[in-house]
Amino acid sequence: MFTGIIEELGTLRRSERGPISARLHIEAPTVTAGVHPGDSIAVNGVCLTVAEFGAGRFVADVMAETLNRSNLGELRPGDRVNLERAIRLGDRLGGHLVSGHVDGVGHIVGREPYGIALVLRILAPEAVMRYVIEKGSVAVDGISLTVVDLDHESFRVSIIPHTAELTTLGLKKAGARVNLEADMIAKYVEKMLGARRENGGKLDAGLLARHGFL
Repeated sequence: MFTGIIEELGTLRRSERGPISARLHIEAPTVTAGVHPGDSIAVNGVCLTVAEFGAGRFVADVMAETLNRSNLGELRPGDRVNLERAIRLGDRLGGHLVSGHVDGVGHIVGREPYGIALVLRILAPEAVMRYVIEKGSVAVDGISLTVVDLDHESFRVSIIPHTAELTTLGLKKAGARVNLEADMIAKYVEKMLGARRENGGKLDAGLLARHGFL
């Protein structure tokens, strides 16, 4: 589990591509402090497992499903990546609950300054837009952001200078693809309401248990 607060802007040093998988070698002196094999690190919002690590670097394997659902397969040596270590119980939740499981890939279709901020409009698939609400939370390349406004196929977010400087969003131009993860609470609410309709409008312990909530 993550919070969407980026700890470090790492650098991809090498990408080993197989027929349907990849192995990423990432330079990251901050997030590798105290790391162990098997630890989770979010790379552009994708939860990956540390397979190997060394001085200021780590290696992670990326399976076919992840390559298909994210922009990690587009990365090239020298590209910067957003990095965040998994949270621990008792840590401050500075952003929102982020699972590191990408729901879809969007496109930046607008980029304009607004005062000190940078406003991005992101075209998103329906699988993400169904959970997006004004002033709600969304993870973009692993960054916890607040939705400014939206229409039926896109939403806008406002990036403060600190975020623009310390994440990939300060580097990405119109047309760039970004990993999107909708608010997981909205997904649970949708599932519960759907189950309630199936149960004649009643929400009870038996219904919750049948659908995995108890």
